[in-house]
Order: sequence, then structure tokens, then C-alpha cells
Amino acid sequence: MPPTSAGLLLYRIRANNLEVLLVHPGGPFFKNKDEGAWSIPKGEVATDEDPLACAKREFQEELGAGPPDGPAVPLKPIKQKGGKVVQAWAIAGDCDTANFVSNTFEIEWPPRSGRRAEFPEIDRAEFFAVDVAKTKINPAQAAFIDELVEILHSR
Repeated sequence: MPPTSAGLLLYRIRANNLEVLLVHPGGPFFKNKDEGAWSIPKGEVATDEDPLACAKREFQEELGAGPPDGPAVPLKPIKQKGGKVVQAWAIAGDCDTANFVSNTFEIEWPPRSGRRAEFPEIDRAEFFAVDVAKTKINPAQAAFIDELVEILHSR
């Protein structure tokens, strides 16, 4: 079974425009990558873990604050290029993108140096208008934004 991640697509309406929250992965591998590198806040679902509970936990870990209360609307799962399946829920709300506090990870850096370095799991969080978000997000995850737009237009 392919690895599965779960995440939240936080959205808000500002000046009648839909905006979605995306996060940029921290660490040296993504330092100079922008378009196609951003993601929804997400993480791997542990064995026997409820995927929505995982999505909320990952939001907390990556942004340092829990997700807003309110209904979480399930979105259709997607499969990323590497085979990972991502389950997501859309939730309306806001968060402070200027003062987030991400958890960290440690890797050998530079490679084969024998030294370990610590990096934030995410180094940026930002709300984007839909058209911009679709150029920033991992291409497979753009389907989440499209589905959210459809859901909101049908209300």
C-alpha cells in the first residue's frame, strides 16, 4: 500500500477573493524552489490513526497553532508523482502566517559530511489567490484547489 498523508486546505475570503493557505518545505533541498514546491500542511498518517486527526495534528506541528474550529469538508484523495496518496479536508478560517512556529527535522548536511543540521519542516506559510496558488502548489495537489472552488460555487 502506498504511503498516505493527510492535510488541511485552509481557505478564507478577502475582498470577495478566495485565498488558500500553502506552506513551503524547509531545508536545503527546497531552498531555491518555488513554483510546484508548496503544499497544503500535511503529514504521514500513522498506522491505525484517523486521517482527519492526523491532518489536524500536522497543521499544529507545522504552524504552531491548531486549525480553526468548524466543519472540515472532505476532498477527493490525490496521488502525487512519487506514488504518495494525500487525503485532504477544506476548512474555512485564518491563521497568522507571519509568526508561525514549525517543528524541525535533522539530516546529514552537507551530504556525506558526517555533520548533522536541523531545519524547520516549513520555512514559509502564505495565503495565495487561487490562480497564484495553483502555480505554487505541488501539481497533483492543485486538484484540491479546483475541487474547493467547485464546492464553494455550488453553495
